Amino acid sequence: MIDTHCHLTFPEFAGRVPEELVLAAQHGVTGCITISTTPDNALECLALATSHANVWCTAGIHPLYADQGPFDLAPLRACIAHERCVAWGELGLDNHYADPPRLIQEPVLHQQLDLIASTDAQGAPGAGKPIVLHCREAFADLIPILRASGLPGERFVFHCFTAGPQEARQVLDFGAMMSFTGVATYKNAPQVLEAAVLTPIDRIMVETDAPYLSPQEVRGQRPCRPWMVTLTARAIAQARGMANKDFERATDANARRFFGLPMSVGDEP
Repeated sequence: MIDTHCHLTFPEFAGRVPEELVLAAQHGVTGCITISTTPDNALECLALATSHANVWCTAGIHPLYADQGPFDLAPLRACIAHERCVAWGELGLDNHYADPPRLIQEPVLHQQLDLIASTDAQGAPGAGKPIVLHCREAFADLIPILRASGLPGERFVFHCFTAGPQEARQVLDFGAMMSFTGVATYKNAPQVLEAAVLTPIDRIMVETDAPYLSPQEVRGQRPCRPWMVTLTARAIAQARGMANKDFERATDANARRFFGLPMSVGDEP
């Protein structure tokens, strides 16, 4: 399996990445995508990805970091051009928190969508790469913006999906992928598991969002770690009535196809 969304540059993993990758491999997690939150962090993520055979990265500005601007987008351009950087993001909107307000979040979102569109139009290095979305309590706001961008829905993945079936159908109608964290295993979030069950098998991925959101089975443990993606996969597979190995094989294939990863990874982390 691939942990399609984690934050290995965060302080919880300082000096621990090699051992985390070894532990993940022992649980069958053969690769990780470490996600960017700011232009400077994108460079940190790229440095990590180029240091480990089974780590890839993204380049983007998280909406909850939007108030740290104005941003120099040059690092994003540099990172997305590198083969180890497999996607834009994470970018999007977050209505859960009052700060930073939408009037700050939204221009940063548009700035990134414009950069993606211009990169595509110019055929510049990184053109056509997929896009990782952060969308919290913002589906009605974000999906129209994405439609207006002209970027095809199938290039997007709504990471850490924490809403219910109604929002899931909106995402699926838009054409995007959906990715689920340990929240899908929480006893107080049955609607998220219901959304995971209705998602077509070729449109679903799993992730940890480590160091956050440890699955129910290990919910008291901090930080959440990449190997724990297997626990989320197991819970969703059970709810879908699938064998673990079949669900893991399907989500792995989805991740490799969506992010353009090698179809098999021979090197140990």
